[in-house]
Amino acid sequence: QVQLSDSGGGSVQPGGSLRLSCAASGRLFSIYSVGWYRQYPGKERELVATVNLGGTTDYADSMKGRFRIYRDNSKDTWYLEMTSLKPEDTAIYYCYAHLYGNLESWGQGTQVTVST
Repeated sequence: QVQLSDSGGGSVQPGGSLRLSCAASGRLFSIYSVGWYRQYPGKERELVATVNLGGTTDYADSMKGRFRIYRDNSKDTWYLEMTSLKPEDTAIYYCYAHLYGNLESWGQGTQVTVST
């Protein structure tokens, strides 16, 4: 299996930036893609961004131009760089790995709060 540990959340003012980290361990060769989802209270998780092994990225429309997902191969860690943060970006962010065999793994979540 694959274990994910996400971190890097915190509180920032509108317009600020944060970088979330997703450290992976275990059967890393089984990872097909990694992504970030976020969840508002009482809502289902929604896709933020994904990147596959080939480096192809995909973003939700509201994140395009503000967020960037990428991998540091030397650390087996994926990052979500978030800029120009807005209050509506406040949510719990979860790292997600899509594994071969149609399996999946989730991080524990990290809280992002954007407020004055």
